[in-house]
Amino acid sequence: MSALTAIQTADWRHQTFALFEQVRSLPPVEGHALWRERRDAMFATHPASPLLAEDRSSFSGLPVADYDPEWRFVVPILDAEPERMDVETGTDGVVPFERIGRVELPEVGSLDVWRLSSYGGGIFIPLKDATAGRRGGTYGGGRYLVDSVKGAYLGSGSIAGTSTLTLDLNFAYNPSCAYDPEWACPLAPVGNTVPIDVPVGERYGV
Repeated sequence: MSALTAIQTADWRHQTFALFEQVRSLPPVEGHALWRERRDAMFATHPASPLLAEDRSSFSGLPVADYDPEWRFVVPILDAEPERMDVETGTDGVVPFERIGRVELPEVGSLDVWRLSSYGGGIFIPLKDATAGRRGGTYGGGRYLVDSVKGAYLGSGSIAGTSTLTLDLNFAYNPSCAYDPEWACPLAPVGNTVPIDVPVGERYGV
């Protein structure tokens, strides 16, 4: 990676952190509208956009469903057996994750909660639903709900001494590898796969 590319990538992440900080300060519907607007602008104009050069001229916005409050959850982090997941990313080598718990989303299913166990730390929660890989559905490898080391994070708290996470499926988004095959992204494992359609968030190929 060249120095210029590294600086552009760092700026993309800086803008993402700033965006989610604003989103957390707003009511969910307003935050979602801002998230859509700013991400469209970043994809269209930022030099670190994951869009291929040949796709930018025809880009008119990411296919994101309208906000539906039924898909927003504040849930406790439950215990889960420790597990390690090593992901070969190509550009960053092998990236290690460890499972630190799980969450139960009512009428959706269980999702494992992962911690990046290398430099930077961070919480990572991918999601793969029944629409993955279907025409008009979502990216076949799944989407991301939380990737806090890169800024995608809606908040946490505690209930009766138990740590909680805010998980809003309206903010589920595609990893960079959905747009540029040169990226190698961590994809949703079995413990982050649910059997239902999740009709909100970013779609793919529509």
